[in-house]
Amino acid sequence: MAAAPQTAHTTDCLFAQMRDQVREALRAVVPGLPDEVADRVDVTPTRDPAHGDMATNAAMLAAKPARRKPADIAAGLTEKLLELPGVEKAEVAGPGFVNLTLKPEILQNVARSVLSAGEGFGRSSMGQGTRINIEYVSANPTGPMHVGHCRGAVVGDALANLLEAAGFGVTREYYINDAGTQVVALTWATYWRYLQAIGTDIDAETFGKLTPNGLQYQGDYLVPVAEAIVQLHGRALADENGGPADPSVWFDIIRAETLAKMMAAIREDLEGLGIQHEIFASEAATLASGRVDAAIASLDAKGLLYEGVLEPPKGKMPEDWEARPQTLFCSTEFGDDQDRALRKSDGTNTYFANDIGYHAQKAEKSDVLIDVLGADHGGYVSRMKAAISALTDGKTGFEVVMCQIVRVVKNGEPVRMSKRAGTFVTLRDLLDEVGREAVRFTMLTRKADAQMEFDLDAVVAQTRDNPVFYVQYAHARCRSVLRSAEAMFGADAVTTESLLKTDLSGLTSDVELAVLRRLASFPRSVEAAASAREPHRIATYCIDLASDFHSLWNRGREDTTLRFLHENNRETSLSKLALVSAIAGALRSALSILGVVPVEEMR
Repeated sequence: MAAAPQTAHTTDCLFAQMRDQVREALRAVVPGLPDEVADRVDVTPTRDPAHGDMATNAAMLAAKPARRKPADIAAGLTEKLLELPGVEKAEVAGPGFVNLTLKPEILQNVARSVLSAGEGFGRSSMGQGTRINIEYVSANPTGPMHVGHCRGAVVGDALANLLEAAGFGVTREYYINDAGTQVVALTWATYWRYLQAIGTDIDAETFGKLTPNGLQYQGDYLVPVAEAIVQLHGRALADENGGPADPSVWFDIIRAETLAKMMAAIREDLEGLGIQHEIFASEAATLASGRVDAAIASLDAKGLLYEGVLEPPKGKMPEDWEARPQTLFCSTEFGDDQDRALRKSDGTNTYFANDIGYHAQKAEKSDVLIDVLGADHGGYVSRMKAAISALTDGKTGFEVVMCQIVRVVKNGEPVRMSKRAGTFVTLRDLLDEVGREAVRFTMLTRKADAQMEFDLDAVVAQTRDNPVFYVQYAHARCRSVLRSAEAMFGADAVTTESLLKTDLSGLTSDVELAVLRRLASFPRSVEAAASAREPHRIATYCIDLASDFHSLWNRGREDTTLRFLHENNRETSLSKLALVSAIAGALRSALSILGVVPVEEMR
């Protein structure tokens, strides 16, 4: 798998700068230290500010290859680090960790870095342009997008933003499942609604007997689709009496126009959520292009296919098992738990074979493929990883981000019904109920593979317990302070250019320094979240920064020296306004990764 380099970083990452200096100091203390050991050295925030601003594991990592005690290396390392101009204190902690306390001006300058970078603060070159294709949503075009699709959509989109912020080259892709039995069933369901739209009296049970597998989709959402088809074709798709015509008359037309209208509705819902894909790939087009057969032929040429019978599975019977010889892929050679069928005994391709052809198509232009899938796709990962490794000789990585289901509740009770969809809560229902920003942020407050409950009442509550409100309120408060400062000192005094020139040496209180430490950690948070493929870490950062700011605000009620505006002390006010502006800028930068628009004021 293509791995992201861990040493490239943005120049405004204080932790990355210190990490480089620690590595240089460690090489001086341990001459001849292997590069692979030095590259693993990290500098992290301390859990308790009383222990300093940063801690490093450098001595612990170097001890074994150097054949020295960690504490001895740590002692030598502290001497070297104390020579650095920005280090005020370096102390050995525990079995060999080193805690660092920075001089106040180093932290104070973080505010200046945020102001200078603007919404680009925290952006990194870590990815060095590594090409990543992220496929997400890919909902079957057989109905409206529902809340189950919503979480994967938000996670995938935020992950794409996050990876771009970390310096990766990202392509967003949606795979349209427009082939197979589900689309056949959808086409027949639309035709039933079409017949009703032209006045034909035919109920679901009667029509279902005419279909290949019964009438599967009966939601009201197909009614406007059918009405639109009537506007285009009138009664031409029915027989002379208005009843069902032979499928050769209508099937291809109904199929094409239904898919077009369903995908248009899906795109509209996605745009309502703030999501746009660069590529919409058609399954039908992939099959017609011959890419599936080409991928199978490539595996065959590598000697990775054979004719055989799979062992009867335990538990649930998978779709690709037959008690007859099939064409099997040697996926166990690439870490899978069993070989996989690519062609059935009748010579037709399995769904897995079709997926291989599609992923082979993506791999041609990507270094890493990431699929954002529902938690019920767990068995899919090892087989597809094996196939991609085999097809690309290990040059293209394959990863999956799993999203657990979302349970929507209101007034403490599950919300299940949607009149339009018939059986589930649609994405449009959710957006209409609480709004885009609340949906996106809330979906990102937990790790994707953790189950979550989306409480409609809690998401719109204006309380500290609502993280959406809590973070937006912090940004709105910052903006309110800056507007008040404009009225007090004039607009020119609080421009970014003016605040960059402000003396920040007065920012020395414990709560101010706590905020500065939090600001300093953001670029590191971006890199760590991108490496882990976990955009929820950015939402957590927003909540933590908002908490720090609200604490600073509340402390100002008791301690007047901490208040942001001092009408009779312009210089003190401007230094604190620089910090407020930096907080607002960092929040905007973080929220932009989440795809959330910050509010200017709370209403």
